[in-house]
Amino acid sequence: MKTVNVRLTPEGRMDVLSKWEVNILLNASKGKFANDFRACSLAVLNTGSTEDSAKAVLEQNPDYQIEVIQQERGIKLEVFNAPARAFVDGEMIAGIKEHLFSVLRDIVFVGNDIHKNPRFDLSSSEDITNAIFHILRNARVLIPEILPNIVVCWGGHSIQPVEYEYTKEVGYQLGLRYMNICTGCGPGAMKGPMKGANVGHSKQHITNGRYIGITEPGIIAAESPNPSVNELVILPDIEKRLEAFIRTGHGIIVFPGGPGTAEEILYILGILLHPKNKELPFPLILTGPKSSEEYFKKIHHFIEVTLGFEAQQKYKIIIDDQTLVAREMKTRIHEVSEFRRTKSDAYYYNWIIHIDKEFQLPFNPTHENMSNLKLHKDQATHSLAANLRRAFSGIVSGNVKDEGISSIEKYGKFKIQGDEEILSPLDDLLEAFVEQGRMKLPGSVYVPCYEIIK
Repeated sequence: MKTVNVRLTPEGRMDVLSKWEVNILLNASKGKFANDFRACSLAVLNTGSTEDSAKAVLEQNPDYQIEVIQQERGIKLEVFNAPARAFVDGEMIAGIKEHLFSVLRDIVFVGNDIHKNPRFDLSSSEDITNAIFHILRNARVLIPEILPNIVVCWGGHSIQPVEYEYTKEVGYQLGLRYMNICTGCGPGAMKGPMKGANVGHSKQHITNGRYIGITEPGIIAAESPNPSVNELVILPDIEKRLEAFIRTGHGIIVFPGGPGTAEEILYILGILLHPKNKELPFPLILTGPKSSEEYFKKIHHFIEVTLGFEAQQKYKIIIDDQTLVAREMKTRIHEVSEFRRTKSDAYYYNWIIHIDKEFQLPFNPTHENMSNLKLHKDQATHSLAANLRRAFSGIVSGNVKDEGISSIEKYGKFKIQGDEEILSPLDDLLEAFVEQGRMKLPGSVYVPCYEIIK
């Protein structure tokens, strides 16, 4: 593989730093954040890649290194053996260079600022929400004095071509209606809406369209950003990433996906099912082409038999109608605007929504934790949703995250156990994902990282 060495100067947010800030970057980039910094920066340099294994990406680039270099006027990044795909005629692509410094900002600088800052007690629900606000504000994602217009789009990285084209058309219809897009920043259903919205924005002569990619170290290392992302933010873990979607976005559209998408659906349903959020307007639409109808039927049935009828009322399923999806979302976001205005809540950050600590504290998917999940109905419905979310989070880790893959190789499959009335529909849904090829990218042979113990 052809590689390039380069030294880069920051622009914008990190071009003026104090000596204290420079020392933080130097120390942290060689300390506890060094591995994440290397893996995430390599993912950025592979922007547009369809690889979905962090381990494979690192193995393909064994000689890649990145260092923070101190200069009299601040810092530079020294990059060794970078993939040639990140360059044009010897110059690094501008968007990729910008993303590299976003990685430095979020993994090293903000990571150090959050974890070592006595202001943030990350066992406190309020402080977790404040820390997420701090990260997003530092990344300049939060823009005041603008009416709600950010649509979060969730869905799988491994989707069929017809499904991908559908996500592009929905994005196009949203772009025509002056909506901006926020996704997990990877390929598939995360890429399509951004590409479509870009065309819609161009037709409306919108030159400042926003294509926000919100990710976390384990995911971005496995799923490089797609080329449309123009605002990249890396949260410290999956739970803070999910909360950032909810706090930043004004509505959510879910396209077909696999276990990661199921995790996201269960996360938002668990929050909306909490009694404190009963009257809160938050549009949630599940959609796809006609060929995906069976997929949504299985999701809908799974929610019915596990979380019940009330959970099904929290979302709307629209099949094969991209224009209706966009119209419905714009109408519902107008309701969000009115609600925020009457409650004096910020348009740019959803402070008023209640998120329980069980949705905020990081879940470490060890074999012990996976086998001890409370998968039974003898608990509040939103708590069951939280535990089901953790089950899917573990499966995602075992599928694509380097740490999870290594754990499976060392200790064998995760064992998931609980009550039959929960495990049977869970097993059926996972089997459907495997049969539909939703666990890995097309062409890959999927070997399950889990075992359902009934």
